[in-house]
Amino acid sequence: MLHRLSRRALSVVVAAAAAVLPSLVLPSPAAARAQVAGFAAACPTAGFVSDHYGGARNHDGVDIANNYGTPIFAVGDGEVIASGPAQGYGQWIRILHPDGTVTEYGHMSQRDVAVGERVTAGQRIALMGAEGEADGPHLHLRVRRDTSMNRGIDPEPYLAERGVTLPCTPGARPGPAPLVHPAESGRVVSARSADGRLEVFAAAADGVHHAWQLQANGAWSPWEQLGGPGGAELAIAPNADGRLEVFAINGKTFQHRYQMSPSGGWSGWEGFGTGGRDTAAGVNGDGRIEVFASGPEGVFHRYQNAPNGGWSQWEGTGGGPVGARLGMEKSSDGRLEVFALNDKVFRHQYQTAVNGGWSAWGEFGEGGRDLTVDHNADGRLEVFASGPEGVFHRYQSDRGGWSGWEPTRGPANAQLTSDRTADGRVEVFAANNDVSVHMWQTGVNAPYGDWTAFGAGGSEITAATNADGRLEVFSTSGAGVRHKWQTGFSTWSEWSWVNATAGPVIP
Repeated sequence: MLHRLSRRALSVVVAAAAAVLPSLVLPSPAAARAQVAGFAAACPTAGFVSDHYGGARNHDGVDIANNYGTPIFAVGDGEVIASGPAQGYGQWIRILHPDGTVTEYGHMSQRDVAVGERVTAGQRIALMGAEGEADGPHLHLRVRRDTSMNRGIDPEPYLAERGVTLPCTPGARPGPAPLVHPAESGRVVSARSADGRLEVFAAAADGVHHAWQLQANGAWSPWEQLGGPGGAELAIAPNADGRLEVFAINGKTFQHRYQMSPSGGWSGWEGFGTGGRDTAAGVNGDGRIEVFASGPEGVFHRYQNAPNGGWSQWEGTGGGPVGARLGMEKSSDGRLEVFALNDKVFRHQYQTAVNGGWSAWGEFGEGGRDLTVDHNADGRLEVFASGPEGVFHRYQSDRGGWSGWEPTRGPANAQLTSDRTADGRVEVFAANNDVSVHMWQTGVNAPYGDWTAFGAGGSEITAATNADGRLEVFSTSGAGVRHKWQTGFSTWSEWSWVNATAGPVIP
């Protein structure tokens, strides 16, 4: 979801516009870092990956090999909850991080930290060795979803989502996280530019309108009319170099535009295909954007041939529901998954390998009105769908399969959106013509509480995350586009117009 052209003369507006958020109370930078899930990680050690997660040996972690005495560093801030002898490891260290995950380090020749100590990302905690069951000096790095001793999750996508790609160089600043989760698509979309500012796009009858934060976590610009397809469905995704790209489709045309530089000005609209019903965009593990579009003949897709590069031709996906609403997410190993819902059927398909081809469409449920897809803190996908009987959801089990559909009640025939709170809990928002409500997980990876009133009804709703981890929600109606934001990490502002003006009308 996303972005803009010149910002000249906006410096005059910044001071006055800041008054739009008078009740905004931000935590200190240290407190914000402590609460944000998906922390910026540090490189654990130098070396080459000698054994990946899984495989024929069902390897529970990743091995990074190097010489005896190579320094080992904490992946992130946290508390040391184990440091000492361990069966198989010889010696180990376990660190509990603020998002609830635990990293384990094994086979070291020397430990530099003790139980109860607080460590910071990039702090040296040990020296590499070959203690325990090891053929040579290496770090065995394992990641667990919590403090339990259940099987770990793959450390490589875990690190990638936090900005570290193996092999890595200790002390280097984290790069853009390759594991980019798709933004919600719809008639209003929002996403962050490379500098952390939220941008919002809204598709009215006269084309696409755009507003942006004047600074990260701050006040908003006036609305800007961009032209483009009228009454469109929108999607947005970042290029590998951080430039946002926005896609707009209506029944007659499909166009896109993109930032000319990260956080910078935008190109004009360019043709991208013929018209259709809906679109969704996501980013492959290698940084290439992939776009799906639905229409009367099913679902089609096209993708960048290289990161930041040109595009393939449109290709069929083997069918898919006609005239479908589309949703995308990324599994914990980096594979994209697409969900397609119309009023009769619900189907999905997924990449059979990271950056690879696609499975056949599989049945996923009955038809409905709208859908939203998100990921739990442990990487499991969760899908919500609305219909005449309310909102239902299903989720991946620990073994990768799916639960059955479960009712959540909620408003009938609602528009849906979701995002993750700063501590990693999924929060879901639903709006129909009469009411807006939301519900959230009672704990990380946990069940949901009851639906709670969130405001008056609306025609569209979308959620995004500020640079400091606070959620911000945009809702549209025949009166304009309004927004509501977390004033802390558990309290909300009142609804207000973006930049105190109603903006585009989206009935």
